[in-house]
Amino acid sequence: MTDSGETVPLLIERDGAVVTLLNNDAPRNRMSLAYMDALEAAIEELGSDPSVRAIVLSAVGDEHFSVGMDLKQLPTGVKQKGSIEAVFDQRLRVIAAIENLGKPVIAVMFGYCLGGGLELPLGCHFRLAAEEGARIGLPEMDLGSVPAWGGSARLTRCVGRDHALDLILRAKKISGPEALRIGLVHEVWPIAELKTRAQALAQELAAQPPIAVAGVLRAVVGFGDAPLEEGLAAERRAVMQTMGTKDQQEGMRAFLEKRKPIFSGE
Repeated sequence: MTDSGETVPLLIERDGAVVTLLNNDAPRNRMSLAYMDALEAAIEELGSDPSVRAIVLSAVGDEHFSVGMDLKQLPTGVKQKGSIEAVFDQRLRVIAAIENLGKPVIAVMFGYCLGGGLELPLGCHFRLAAEEGARIGLPEMDLGSVPAWGGSARLTRCVGRDHALDLILRAKKISGPEALRIGLVHEVWPIAELKTRAQALAQELAAQPPIAVAGVLRAVVGFGDAPLEEGLAAERRAVMQTMGTKDQQEGMRAFLEKRKPIFSGE
């Protein structure tokens, strides 16, 4: 709660180099106007903080990750932002900022992950889903519309054209295991273990050399669908940016000394 008694839309928790961002609108965890404003500000701040090495995107409670946009707020959003395009543009901007952050972002998906509740995770670098109870999909077709936050494009790149068309045109809501089968999520865990596993993965990623991690993310995210020559050039730039760094030297020493490296971020 704020001093005025209002609910804080986004909770921020920190454990060492890992920051967890929690939608604080349980049980449905709608992606309200206030939530998107807070998330945009948080991503910008975390992106410029070198002490933050990994981010977990989750939600309060254990019922639903998010049912997506609070449609009742759409008229207010249009009034505040100036147009419906501006409302959508902010959400596209936030997802793109996450995708291009240069730090790994893990989405924790459970319960309803619908509409924006799937489109936001699609911008993340890792997606972990609940083994039971997850309902994942883009149901906009049932509303007479189409995904508006990059869902059709990112879903197609993630699972391929056939699965994307099947999910979107039929407004399907699939389970965690089915999402794993088609390549939509990386791992599936029992709901009781899901958030703990996400934290463990975040700590693992945070222990990696951040300059090298950022280089890989730029190469894969930015050039994964580009012609091979452009991807190879991006990889070479990433390699050269690590050469001579303290972390690169530590990695080489650790290899020769047969021990686990300890990366400082330099």
